[in-house]
Amino acid sequence: MGILNVTPDSFSDGGQHNRPKQAIARAIEMINQGADIIDIGGESTRPGAKEVSAQEQIDRVIPVINGIRDSQDNNAKHIIISIDTTDYHVAKQALEAGANWINDISAGEDSAGNAEQMIKLAADKNAPIILMHRQGKSDRMQDNPRYDDVCLEVKNYLQARAQLALDAGVAKENIILDPGIGFGKLLGHNLALLADLEALVALGYPVLLGTSRKRFLGDLLAQDDPKDRVIGTCATTALGVQAGVQIFRVHDVIENKQAMDVAWAIKKNKLC
Repeated sequence: MGILNVTPDSFSDGGQHNRPKQAIARAIEMINQGADIIDIGGESTRPGAKEVSAQEQIDRVIPVINGIRDSQDNNAKHIIISIDTTDYHVAKQALEAGANWINDISAGEDSAGNAEQMIKLAADKNAPIILMHRQGKSDRMQDNPRYDDVCLEVKNYLQARAQLALDAGVAKENIILDPGIGFGKLLGHNLALLADLEALVALGYPVLLGTSRKRFLGDLLAQDDPKDRVIGTCATTALGVQAGVQIFRVHDVIENKQAMDVAWAIKKNKLC
């Protein structure tokens, strides 16, 4: 899954692709590098980020979705497009414009005031939905996150949200779980979750891993510039493949695809 932030303020690539022409070109570049999914977001969810209105998100993402679908590149015409939003109205318009998946970092909770609108939308449209764990919203989630047992709490939360989606009519194969690395979690929490990925995979749903260029890697590697955390990201991708993770949300497609392909070749030939 290639990350396409159509925002001025995302932590790693904010402002680089916030015009439709630039964003469409970047999407096609990632597709040609081997991306299977393009995840388009019109609101930064980095720590400290402020909320963006639904209309502003719509104004940012819909021209990009349309541009990808109207592209002369045959691969782009048929690529899976995921809309990265917690807002029902944004997701609905994105699906109508040609997006296929919903990536909701609130696991449907931000729409809970209106009968779990986001989850119901996924059921009604037969759209895959990514349900992510986070502790707190973006503006304050890293202030002082606390857990008694981070792995158990994240697993139980995601299992409960998945059951809610099933009860709402979402097909099991359309439910994808994301442990939310870096979302209301300190370094130790992130490392514990990465070490316990097999337990999350064992729940029986596809798992998405999003570690790309994140701050915890910078803390481990003493790299302040997110662009210098690519090798660290690739290490988590390889470990994720070994654990059974199926989807990797990344900025750097070529590098992570190489790590994924090597790890998969080893995993599928394991005989001992």
